[in-house]
Amino acid sequence: MSERFIFTRHRTRCYHCGEDADQIIKAVSAQAQVICSACGATRIFIPRFENTGAVGTCTPIGRYDLWTLEADGRCKNCGVAGPHDLAIGCNHFTTRCRNCGYTHFYRFNLEYMAQCPLDDEGVSVPPEP
Repeated sequence: MSERFIFTRHRTRCYHCGEDADQIIKAVSAQAQVICSACGATRIFIPRFENTGAVGTCTPIGRYDLWTLEADGRCKNCGVAGPHDLAIGCNHFTTRCRNCGYTHFYRFNLEYMAQCPLDDEGVSVPPEP
């Protein structure tokens, strides 16, 4: 993620580990991520479409609460560095520039856990020759 667009944090209860922890939010043109700072659970969203004339945000109802946040970023449409509205749900991620209305719509694609719950002794592998 070399392009710098939206990088922020939101403290809330993690859907995976249940801890009250920072959720690290990163969004660029190619993808968006939400990463739990406590357990490493990561949700990856991929672009669905971009629109300069979109009114509002895409906020379908999901299993978890919708996060409505504000973060600073440089808009790739108008070039202004300023506030963007974020709407993050379990199946979607939306960013919208307050200056020009340029909107990125992402959809959920993949989830993974960054930390393996098994230790080395719990893994059975054939002995080395």
